Amino acid sequence: MTENKTQPTDRTVEDFLAAVEHPVRREDGFELLDLMRRITGQEAVMWGPTIVGFGSYHYRYESGRDGDAAAVGFSPRKANLALYGLTYGPDAGHLLPRLGKHKTGAACLYISKLDDVDREVLAEMVRTGYGHVMAELHQP
Repeated sequence: MTENKTQPTDRTVEDFLAAVEHPVRREDGFELLDLMRRITGQEAVMWGPTIVGFGSYHYRYESGRDGDAAAVGFSPRKANLALYGLTYGPDAGHLLPRLGKHKTGAACLYISKLDDVDREVLAEMVRTGYGHVMAELHQP
């Protein structure tokens, strides 16, 4: 089997975020860093070249493929902020309508900027998404 491309790196999160060209994405990235660090109690780790992650879990698909991933995280992309792990929790379904302007993908939540969403709802999504992954998957 092939090795997962997205793995923890030694790159510092602060250096990565400081290099984000878009000023709003850069500012929002630092705010998300503080928010997720505070809620998860974890230090941020760069996963691959562009994902800031907190905590980790091991997964195994029915196909036999397995690997590790960040429990929650984000990536400040040119078009939007991609947030990972926030739609996994059982409360996500009722929190998403209250979040504000967003889009969802297979496993991601996309927002243009933090000012488009209710920060309290976002914080609850981080809390419940992280808690769900760590508790349900029995991770350390």
